[in-house]
Amino acid sequence: MLEKILVAGVDIVRLNLSHGQPQDHRMRAAAVRELAQKLGREVGVLADLQGPKIRIETFANGPVELKVGDPFVLDCSPDAPPGDATRVGVSYYGLPGDVSPGDVLLLDDGLIALKVERVAGQEIHCRVLVGGRLSNRKGLNRQGGGLSVNALSDKDRADIKLAAEIGADFLAVSFVRTAADMHEARRLLHEAGGNASLVSKIERADAIPVLGEIIDASDVVMVARGDLGVEIGDAELPGLQKKIIRETVARNRAVITATQMLQSMVRSPIPTRAEVLDVANAVIDGTDAVMLSEETAAGAHPDLAVAAMARICLGAERQFEPKEDLTAAGHRLDRTDQAIARAAMLLANAIGVRAIVALTESGATAQWLSRYRSAVPIYGLSPFAEARRRMLVLRDVQPVAYRNAGETMAAATRGAIALLFSQGRLAEGDRVIVTHGDRVGQGGGTNTLKLLSVGASGEVESLRDL
Repeated sequence: MLEKILVAGVDIVRLNLSHGQPQDHRMRAAAVRELAQKLGREVGVLADLQGPKIRIETFANGPVELKVGDPFVLDCSPDAPPGDATRVGVSYYGLPGDVSPGDVLLLDDGLIALKVERVAGQEIHCRVLVGGRLSNRKGLNRQGGGLSVNALSDKDRADIKLAAEIGADFLAVSFVRTAADMHEARRLLHEAGGNASLVSKIERADAIPVLGEIIDASDVVMVARGDLGVEIGDAELPGLQKKIIRETVARNRAVITATQMLQSMVRSPIPTRAEVLDVANAVIDGTDAVMLSEETAAGAHPDLAVAAMARICLGAERQFEPKEDLTAAGHRLDRTDQAIARAAMLLANAIGVRAIVALTESGATAQWLSRYRSAVPIYGLSPFAEARRRMLVLRDVQPVAYRNAGETMAAATRGAIALLFSQGRLAEGDRVIVTHGDRVGQGGGTNTLKLLSVGASGEVESLRDL
């Protein structure tokens, strides 16, 4: 099945560190690498930290049924006994200090709601507002956010070392509240010898007022719609999703949209029309990537879900018409390669080219190119597998292995065009834009843009006119 979903279109495989043992994740990461090599594909690995998700503990005799109006106690003491229909333990012992009478606590992704009536020591006495079946280890949120638990738990710190060990390309930090959470995660990752791109999962209401700071401290941002929707309410979620995508792209970062995108395909072999529109709208709004969760982790049709997701994304992109006025684009220009990227996209949209070819060491130039929306494919050519895998998350970017060490830039350009021609990505007569630096093998030095034409055998020709 892993091979089937890679063939169906998966670019990055997520390892959910909330489940399983370290050896399980080592084996899965190794399996992904092995299959990617077999298929001749670049496939990234994303290690997703559990984070301090607050959960209720277990019940003595299995699930209980809570009825509207009934009293219910949350016991936040370390020695709380197994629960019953009147009470249950909670994993976060500091919860009594974070809530007050009148607060609404949401269990199981908001399916059950409790209103806090009073706090007595380590016990929170509640009244059931929305009842239902409650089982072991379900998540707990406070409506509106405001829980003070730290973003990185002791387990997360150990799992950061695991992510570095398996060479994860991306590290997702759960329940981020501030930019400081991301800075700490990056420090711990570097100390462990890792170099993954950091993904901040926006799933707390507390993160919204400091969203810009969190984005700037991240490499990638994930719109984690599950817990975020529970905290802010479903009516606010669509607009906030669009805001997060818009601001992330404007700040030159990549963005992933996730959670229940094709939820019906956990059981059904085809998506609903509403789900099709949800995925397509995220693509049209500018998301770089869309992520499947339960559909592929525990669903009955993982390969069909991936195929459907890929099909919907491609369909949405076919309807895309670039309308952004790059002459007035709001992106900050802090680096030379960003300026080259904007100039390349301005030229591509103005005269029409078949592709943009970025000769890049780290993938940074391809990232800046992908921030400017266009229907033109971007080929990110790099000699480094790690850089190519990090480019997988970028919209419109297709990483290509190309080693040009020891060549002049003119020779490197000719070789890049010839390679893409041999792969069927370019054809005779195509006009292409090539970006590169003055020196072969020097990262972060992109300062050159060329407009070229492809000859009959894949050689570079001079443009006679536009």
